[in-house]
Amino acid sequence: MQLGQYLLPNNVFAAPMAGVTDRPFRKLCKRLGAGYAVSEMVTSRKDLWNSLKTSRRADHTGEVAPISVQIAGTDAQMMADAARYNIDRGAQIIDINMGCPAKKVCNKWAGSALMQDETLALEIVSAVVSACSPQNVPVTLKMRTGWSVDNKNAVSIARAAESAGVQMLTVHGRTREQGYKGFAEYETIAAVKAAVRVPVVANGDITTPQKARDVLAATGADAVMIGRAAQGRPWIFREIVHFLTTGETLAAPAQSEIKTLLMEHLLEHYELYGEQTGLYTARKHIGWYVQGFTGGEAFRQHMNRLESCEAQLQAVNDFFDGDT
Repeated sequence: MQLGQYLLPNNVFAAPMAGVTDRPFRKLCKRLGAGYAVSEMVTSRKDLWNSLKTSRRADHTGEVAPISVQIAGTDAQMMADAARYNIDRGAQIIDINMGCPAKKVCNKWAGSALMQDETLALEIVSAVVSACSPQNVPVTLKMRTGWSVDNKNAVSIARAAESAGVQMLTVHGRTREQGYKGFAEYETIAAVKAAVRVPVVANGDITTPQKARDVLAATGADAVMIGRAAQGRPWIFREIVHFLTTGETLAAPAQSEIKTLLMEHLLEHYELYGEQTGLYTARKHIGWYVQGFTGGEAFRQHMNRLESCEAQLQAVNDFFDGDT
């Protein structure tokens, strides 16, 4: 699949998720089959660019190209500046966040709240494309089907974004009003695909290889994007790619492989965040990995009481070796 000057190895992508898709997680997803992965959203507020949180999000050391960074904000010039800031730090693709439903984002009229103001949304898209085009950096857009069930305007925004120069569109099959409740619908994604010529990516409730196949068939989309289903299960990308390519179901990873992947994930996670922050932020990842294992919930509660990365690593090692 072609995106600007980049030939992506497949059409199974990792979705941007705040607090989840940091550099260690993106690298792992790509290693396990994701053809493309988008960073957590980076704020367009200059006063926060020197914060530790933003500097970590703008660190792409060792990440396989193409490096895609999602930016969020409500001011066209600030978003253009944010695009340039991230390009200077290694971003090769800029993604505009018009899909995040979080209240702390939408209350500031960023994320999916922008879908309520199509004029402002298009101003932002145009400004970001203008900032990126001289540097030959493709711009993509991730959005929802609309603000509410009575206001689904993804098709009109998609057409305007394409006309402004956006080179790929991702649509989550829910409205902002839904958040992550209920079920994703794919009719709107199909309508977007029918309305534009640029690649369209389907997102929402894709949890198995079979569901990925069915969503591609139902929408005509060029790719699928996996979000929550990859939490604690980054090998889902190779499972989907294998199934779409061969029609066969790939065997689940052995417990020994899961242990190895988690241990490697944790070591890189600690390296990025440091001892204290790394300890706390690793807990959710560990909890996701052990979900479904016998004794997983009891282990998660025990692990959440540990106070050092070394103890956390040892506990994970013991759990998978059956010593808990």
